[in-house]
Amino acid sequence: MSAQPEITQRDLRTRSKEIMDAVQEGQSFTVTRDGHRIGELIPLRGRRRFVPRGEFAARSHAAPDVRLEDFRADQQAAVDQELNDPYAR
Repeated sequence: MSAQPEITQRDLRTRSKEIMDAVQEGQSFTVTRDGHRIGELIPLRGRRRFVPRGEFAARSHAAPDVRLEDFRADQQAAVDQELNDPYAR
């Protein structure tokens, strides 16, 4: 794993578009001022909302078969647990 490049506060100010484009592409930076490290500029982790069909197929290829009856029994057991109030008298 490579170390984050260091950029000065001045670089951040004068090259902000270039630096922000790099952050958007996944690059992180350590920001310095007067030779001292003062912070990190890191990309936000994106939240995936879906898995592409090809990726799902590739990952589930080796998954064991699940019988529909077993799946429904597991669902019913989970529902039953939620409906039972442990504090009911």
